[in-house]
Amino acid sequence: MVIQKWLLFLFLHLHVLNIVAQLPQLQFGSCGENGNYTENSTYKNNLNTLLTSLPSKIDGYGFYYDSIGEVSGIVLCRGDVKLDDCRVCVYNAAQKLVQLCPTQKEVLGGYGECLLLYSNNQSIIETPSFSVRYFFWNAANASKPEEFNQELHKLLENLRGRAINGGPFRKYASGNVTGPDDQTIYALVQCTPDLTPRNCFNCLTDIYNNMPQCPCLGKIGGRIIGPRCNFRYEISRFFADVSVEAPPPTGNDDKTAPMGNGNETAPTGNDNTAPIVQDKKKARLVIIIIVPTVIVVILTVCISVILMKKRKRKLVDIILGTLGDDTSDVESLQYDFSIIREATENFSNANKLGQGGFGPVYKGKLQNGQEVAVKRLSADSGQGDLEFKNEVLLVARLQHRNLVRLLGFCLDGTERLLVYEFVPNASLDQFLFDQVKRSQLDWERRSKIIGGIARGIVYLHEDSRLRIIHRDLKAGNVLLDAEMNPKIADFGMARLFTLDETQGNTNRIVGTYGYMAPEYAMQGQFSVKSDVYSFGVLVLEIISGQRNICSRKGDSVEDLLSVAWLNWCEETVSNLIDPILRGSSGLVGDIVRYIHIALLCVQENVADRPNMGEVLLMLSSRSLSLPVPHNPQILHFGDVYTTISESSKITESKSICSSGNQDLITELHPR
Repeated sequence: MVIQKWLLFLFLHLHVLNIVAQLPQLQFGSCGENGNYTENSTYKNNLNTLLTSLPSKIDGYGFYYDSIGEVSGIVLCRGDVKLDDCRVCVYNAAQKLVQLCPTQKEVLGGYGECLLLYSNNQSIIETPSFSVRYFFWNAANASKPEEFNQELHKLLENLRGRAINGGPFRKYASGNVTGPDDQTIYALVQCTPDLTPRNCFNCLTDIYNNMPQCPCLGKIGGRIIGPRCNFRYEISRFFADVSVEAPPPTGNDDKTAPMGNGNETAPTGNDNTAPIVQDKKKARLVIIIIVPTVIVVILTVCISVILMKKRKRKLVDIILGTLGDDTSDVESLQYDFSIIREATENFSNANKLGQGGFGPVYKGKLQNGQEVAVKRLSADSGQGDLEFKNEVLLVARLQHRNLVRLLGFCLDGTERLLVYEFVPNASLDQFLFDQVKRSQLDWERRSKIIGGIARGIVYLHEDSRLRIIHRDLKAGNVLLDAEMNPKIADFGMARLFTLDETQGNTNRIVGTYGYMAPEYAMQGQFSVKSDVYSFGVLVLEIISGQRNICSRKGDSVEDLLSVAWLNWCEETVSNLIDPILRGSSGLVGDIVRYIHIALLCVQENVADRPNMGEVLLMLSSRSLSLPVPHNPQILHFGDVYTTISESSKITESKSICSSGNQDLITELHPR
């Protein structure tokens, strides 16, 4: 052991002296905006001391946290990584992060085997932060994505249950399952061991719920990393087996001694009364233990049922009471759970349309033959009573051909269901970003979709009795009916304005990076112009057939806004157009005009963006002259979003694009 420590000491100092080769590049890393420090400050000295001491202090389970002065740090190594490898990994991460962020006080980063977080905010130790930071995925698709995802989901659920019961030293679990075509799926999940089982469960559940926003879904490999928990899966084995630690001793052998082994006299061979006495004692003991337990369980169930009914009644009363005169028979909005269960064939996988951020969506057929789509909110989803009530209250009052129609809702125990009209062609992103289906979207259909979305937003902003800011407008939230008419969906994150309100502020940032207006992503300020920005990004996606986060230009990968603005400045805007649309030269002029309008929508200055009424007029009138767009605010690789969570804890995130044959690509979505 002494020799190992001496070798590790020597190895670390060789790094410091630059005798060994250059350190490996970080796989992920971000610099926060929670203040900077100066070169000769006390903070700098404390940080150096902390980072120098962390590798040697890591325990045999790959976890350590410490504070020196106002500097706090957390390190976590993957559960199967050996201690010496863990220490070297943390040391490398510390050196590279200081190079990446030479003056920032809050930094997160690491490699596949370890992560390091340090900050001037001691709450990183005291508060279990579940903020998702990084998505990685393999570029190759699974051969049978639906079956693959089902088996992966089962495996991850099983591993979560094992990890949360891992004890105070290591909350980690790994395993495998056989997927479609006898393909083995390997996965591991992990939490920092200082989390309680409940917090570990919540953390893993939160990153599981982020999978629909991660392009890793349906791929043969993927990973989501947060500061307190993470998971990874591949079709090849990437981890080593880890033996399960025995539980720590209780420190009192008498308490663990079997009953009947005390000072009792052993029965003789002819004494038949001793077993009878022991049996009576055992029976009495069983009664003493079981009867109170049964009573407590019954009382707990009864109280839970009563509270659940009160909660349900209260929520229903709020929903129906708020609707008031908006419908002639508000009770008709309520569906009985048995009706929905029958309509969806008990929520069978055959009727599953997809998996949303808050739960699965099923196709159903009511007794009158009407087809419906049922959103079944997961019990552990991030969408609570507030978002459920929000969606019911808003969508039930909205009637427009370009908005999905809410038919009703159901509350039954822990079940929360939303019943919508069935839209047969699913969401726009399933056509737009699919190499085969995209060919069905000629320019006539795309321009029709753009116009329909614009009319829907104009209704939300100006024409309905309520002014509604959607806040999560994206291709995945636009559904297409049988005639490919667009219908805006998912109002769980929408905000209601009075007609004289123009701007709001929030310290809970919700939505999807890439579509978020900069003033909202960084400062929490939202308005009708926030939706205008999202609309502009969406138009560029529809025209280019490329996702907004990453698109290719030659051998490099850039974000879509950068590509659009560069081509606009170089007067090569036709390069942005989807090759499928370049066949007819007569259409290029119209398409370029739409790109022009989209760039006006994503202006950095909120006042420079048109409102949606003006946008609709620009789209419909070719004779209307358009102002010259300015350079939009584009958040590049090194830019950091600052968001404030519900607990008012500041966290930092960063949008990253990368490319390669089977390279991992990182993308961000806040919660």
